Amino acid sequence: MSLTITLTGTGGAQQVPVFGCDCIACRRARQQERYRRRPCSGAIEFNNAITLLDAGLHDLTDRWAAGSFRQFLLTHYHMDHVQGLFPLRWGVGAAIPVYGPPDEQGCDDLFKHPGILDFSHTVEPFVAFDLQGLQVTPLPLNHSKLTFGYLLETAHSRVAWLSDTAGLPDKTLKFLLNNQPQATIIDCSHAPRDEPPRNHCDLNSVIALNAVIRSPRVILTHISHQFDVWMMDNPLPEGIEAGYDGMEVRVA
Repeated sequence: MSLTITLTGTGGAQQVPVFGCDCIACRRARQQERYRRRPCSGAIEFNNAITLLDAGLHDLTDRWAAGSFRQFLLTHYHMDHVQGLFPLRWGVGAAIPVYGPPDEQGCDDLFKHPGILDFSHTVEPFVAFDLQGLQVTPLPLNHSKLTFGYLLETAHSRVAWLSDTAGLPDKTLKFLLNNQPQATIIDCSHAPRDEPPRNHCDLNSVIALNAVIRSPRVILTHISHQFDVWMMDNPLPEGIEAGYDGMEVRVA
């Protein structure tokens, strides 16, 4: 049985194309749907169960019928990762579990008025839990709000989801070194920089991290339009590829 992760969004809050921008990457994205980048998110499928990884797509209620997925797994409560929950919460029917970090503030009034969303499933760093046979381990990340990445494991596969982050905390890096993922899906908002960015990775940061982790396949997400422009003229290193909206990552 394979673990499948579909990248439903590979951009940041700004998305691609960027409002008002006329750069070559934004022009391309307006002309060709396949180059658009929506807010960073994914859909995990394993053991006939679907988990939505982050909820930044504004049209979640159009994309997913009631009962078509089991739960949400949130990295953090920035708006571009939860905005799809705001209309969805006022739906009717069974409660939908929401797993995520113990952020007391959350986002706006989601906790005060949760509707059909059940936010009681807070998770702890490095404490694994089970989602329909999928083992999930929360991994602390470096971001401006409390944020977790996740190691997703089955009997035969191991995938790391690491967004949003600028580098990795030492404990997370050591954990991934000791539990090497077959594929790593990681924040890479920026082209190579002389100095590491504060809130998101650049390509140099990703290369340095994977020199330690040694994941055989690295997929970049949370990509900016400036990085898209850079990639139009520069190849990525071997073993590193740019994700795109709709991309399916299968690990058997």
